[in-house]
Amino acid sequence: MTRHSPLGEIDDCRALAFDVFGTILDLSGSLKPEIARFLQEREAEIGADEFWSAWRHRQRIEQYQDSLLMLGHSGYLETARRGFVYCLDQFGIRAPTHEIAEFMSIWDRLRPFPDVSLVLPLLAQRYRVVVLSNGEPDYLDHLVRNRICFEFDEVISVEVAGVFKPHPSVYRTAASLLRLEPGEIIMVSSNSFDVLGARACGMRAAFVNREKLPYEDSSFRPDITVRDFRDLDKVLP
Repeated sequence: MTRHSPLGEIDDCRALAFDVFGTILDLSGSLKPEIARFLQEREAEIGADEFWSAWRHRQRIEQYQDSLLMLGHSGYLETARRGFVYCLDQFGIRAPTHEIAEFMSIWDRLRPFPDVSLVLPLLAQRYRVVVLSNGEPDYLDHLVRNRICFEFDEVISVEVAGVFKPHPSVYRTAASLLRLEPGEIIMVSSNSFDVLGARACGMRAAFVNREKLPYEDSSFRPDITVRDFRDLDKVLP
């Protein structure tokens, strides 16, 4: 684990804003077994690892396009569905609309990483603990209540800003709703684009680098880089 910023810049923070998808919830571990079954049933030549990598990449493109074209927040699940359909076409896999809709229900059964339930209560003793996510409100309500099973101080969907992360209005709107200065909030995310967006708007940021990925070539660096939530708990004051 690495702490990059001077102590004062982090020690004065009052809230932790958590990303959900890939940070709290284990997307790869939850979805890849279901993807493998879907592909095997259709005798697809591509494996689950390659398909998931392409799907995750395409979903982000769908989100970025919505924001750049100012189409509003179409919803996390909708961009996931569009990305899935794109990848089916990309890899020559045929599936009727009703089977696609049935398959997409796997997103309702996402599981949190094992360290999440252990560490969130500890952090909640020292900080306001909130969600700041690309998910739509109803979907986040289901995930928080039934999958994460933790009572956050606030659950903020980017829908209130009308765009997906990492658009600046997401982080500024969240700070306004929390009645805090951006610099009093630490964005906690496993998505480096999220860390970059938060830092560019004046928030502090912790990069939970579970997959040992590189970080963007940018001057907006994370204040903290950790492997998981256990390390995060150790390094935060």
